[in-house]
Amino acid sequence: MKPAPLLRAAAAFLALGVVPGLAGDVEQPVGVVELFTSQGCSSCPPADEVLAELARSGEGVALGYHVDYWDYLGWKDTLGRPENTARQYDYGKSFGSRSVYTPQAVINGRRHVNGAKRQAVQAALAEMRTSGAGLTVDIDIQRSGDSILIDAHGAPDGRGSAHLVLVYFDPTRPIVIERGENKGRTIRYANPVTGLQTVGMWHGRPVRFEFPQSEVAKKGGCAVLLQSVSKDGLPGPILGAALIRRPKR
Repeated sequence: MKPAPLLRAAAAFLALGVVPGLAGDVEQPVGVVELFTSQGCSSCPPADEVLAELARSGEGVALGYHVDYWDYLGWKDTLGRPENTARQYDYGKSFGSRSVYTPQAVINGRRHVNGAKRQAVQAALAEMRTSGAGLTVDIDIQRSGDSILIDAHGAPDGRGSAHLVLVYFDPTRPIVIERGENKGRTIRYANPVTGLQTVGMWHGRPVRFEFPQSEVAKKGGCAVLLQSVSKDGLPGPILGAALIRRPKR
């Protein structure tokens, strides 16, 4: 609920392509937006809508991390997870911040803005893409039997190190809030995160990862993030990403 620094408004989100070979939608995004939000935060609904718009547009990976530190205000976030709060605090350490806030949108793991400021989110995505700080490593995904194959391309200079992280999320759904600062409101939360899993390492060269399709089939969707991690285990720049949605039946 503390204000975040704003970026100048700039160009709108850019389009992305669809990767063939997997049942369902597999998208190559132009950026990743991780929104830290809470059902108990009165400042969050506008940011939740910005994230929902991004998720509907298909222009980027939009992930909603519900935190639990506002639960004391009278309403326990039904989507809140302590692991989400821990990830936000880890980002705070990476950014050298003394505190965290909601609604905080982390763009490509590199910068944070007030998630309720649509133009600030758009500007950060566009700015990073044009400056070379966007997603620079392509990720291809295909189906093979009962497996999903993830191919992370090499870095332009063949160097680098990152973790391959799978972020699972539930489908967008409405939540009726009965108490707290948003009492009486029904809010549709986009892509609420339910879990994170590090499945491998990338060292600047092309590498393939394999995991069961059943893991995605059990969930609403899965984001694939190629993310740099510090020696202390803190999250850093996201170099590549893809979005896998549960196949439609």
